[in-house]
Amino acid sequence: MANNRRKLIFDAFDNKATERVPVGFWYHFVLGDDQFRGLEKKEILAEVIAGHKEFYDKFQPDFVKIMSDGFFGHPSLLANEVNQASDLYNIKAVGPEHPWITEQVKLVKEIKESFNGEIATFYNIFSPANYIRIKFEAWDKDYDKFIRFFETEPEALAHAQNEIAKDIATLTQKVIAEAGVDGIYLSVQNVQSKAATKEAYQKYVAPSELAVLAAANSLSDYNILHICGYEHHQNDLTFYQDYEAKAYNWAVHTEKISLKDGKAFFGNKAVIGGFDNNSGTLLDAGSEAEIARFTVDIIQETGETGVIIGADCTVNPQIDLDRLALVRETAAGVSGNKKEPVEASHH
Repeated sequence: MANNRRKLIFDAFDNKATERVPVGFWYHFVLGDDQFRGLEKKEILAEVIAGHKEFYDKFQPDFVKIMSDGFFGHPSLLANEVNQASDLYNIKAVGPEHPWITEQVKLVKEIKESFNGEIATFYNIFSPANYIRIKFEAWDKDYDKFIRFFETEPEALAHAQNEIAKDIATLTQKVIAEAGVDGIYLSVQNVQSKAATKEAYQKYVAPSELAVLAAANSLSDYNILHICGYEHHQNDLTFYQDYEAKAYNWAVHTEKISLKDGKAFFGNKAVIGGFDNNSGTLLDAGSEAEIARFTVDIIQETGETGVIIGADCTVNPQIDLDRLALVRETAAGVSGNKKEPVEASHH
């Protein structure tokens, strides 16, 4: 079983035939301000470690996306008040020896080693823009600040992103080389503003993201690009069509782009997703029969090769793991060599 789950994921990533269609879901283990306070409150990191282990033991997942819970706040963003655009020039990389980097590597290594090499692991890495946006929204509680700066002072924002990108590139390489994860799960998102044309995005945002992706790709061939549609944020997928990753995950339900269409769009690379992650939707509130039916529909529409069934983004931590297990059991029953033979109807 041990090597099978690793092989299962890498074969799916490589568009090879698999014994069944794999399944992957994830959620956060701490919430609110705790997401930012892992360095100052060690009990938060203990909770994050315990949460991953419990999820692993109970669910026996096909692979794990290790969450960066506790480390959402880049130290320079937390140390500097950013009230006007000029403040963004105070944001600086903290360097490879900063505890924000070294403690993340330690945390990832400990979580990863608790899985005994049985599964593939990928570490959640936000794009530099997302670190800034999340700090402004979740910590400062200013939901327009990121957009305001992008619309008025995109150069200042780009400066801060490029500084943070230095640390994220370092972190990315260390979690792969030192902590031993198989790759990263890089979370990107369009700037939710009309001013963020593709040209503007490529000029001010993309360079910092591509620097991180290049750092990851230099050490691993198995990196995932997550185009985050959290809380129904819309993304133009064309912004990311030439971002080089092994697998792509986007909000099927928000973008209205199916796994099948997205797979073609991204050059037939592997795709992850299918279910809406939002509370009150099928995975969270549907009947077991509906969840099973939807799982079958995904496989019938998308095919079995290079497909990992999951969700648009993180799912509700309150969700019953049995519901997630049902997706995996259903997928196993209708894919690969476990397929039930279809009875001929002409007796």
